[in-house]
Amino acid sequence: MRRVFIKFGMPVAVVLIAGMLIAAGRSEAESGSSRPQQNEARSGPAADSGAPESADRELRSGSAPAEDGPIAVEDIPPGAILTREEFRRVQFPIERSDEEWGELLTAQQHDILRRSGTERAFTGEYDRHYEDGVYHSAATGQPLFSSETKYDSRTGWPSYYEPMEPNAVLYVEDHSFFTQRIEVVDSSSGSHLGHVFEDGPDPTGRRYCINSAALFFVADGDVPPEIGPPPRR
Repeated sequence: MRRVFIKFGMPVAVVLIAGMLIAAGRSEAESGSSRPQQNEARSGPAADSGAPESADRELRSGSAPAEDGPIAVEDIPPGAILTREEFRRVQFPIERSDEEWGELLTAQQHDILRRSGTERAFTGEYDRHYEDGVYHSAATGQPLFSSETKYDSRTGWPSYYEPMEPNAVLYVEDHSFFTQRIEVVDSSSGSHLGHVFEDGPDPTGRRYCINSAALFFVADGDVPPEIGPPPRR
């Protein structure tokens, strides 16, 4: 057995390594890291149509207020990437206890919005949803994404190339699961929405990968519902 290993061990190792590299390439493609195609039903703006103002604001670290102490949402520059420590110091307009959030949200919404959970791919209500209207935060009712910026990223989660307003969301460093990602939260309560990646379509090149359970949709012409009791301040 030892002589057999010495004789055939090197070719077998090469084959195994090659197989691992092929599998890794497939995994990367399935994760949506390759540049997605625009959905035919929602083609989006042309590349030469001119990027909106928010597209010129690159996501960048180290641009949050440097002083210690509480951070007001309005003092955070659009596109600033907060550290976890900075995020904990942000004072949001809507604040509730975990018990209050539990009473307001469904179990799945609470897990995603308040505990940074993730719904399984291709199971969300809005993955293949393309009605005209606005997607709001399920935690607060804050308008977040327009249907005009939604596209099919083929990743299994609702995807948008920009929020409705640059300050509608905040960005936070996420080093969970041995990865380096940028978390996206709503700016009204700091509730988790998903993550943003730099592999989206024009004009921004971004893919806001958002959980359906973190949203609710209001069609054009409809009135958004009120969300829960007045927030605790």
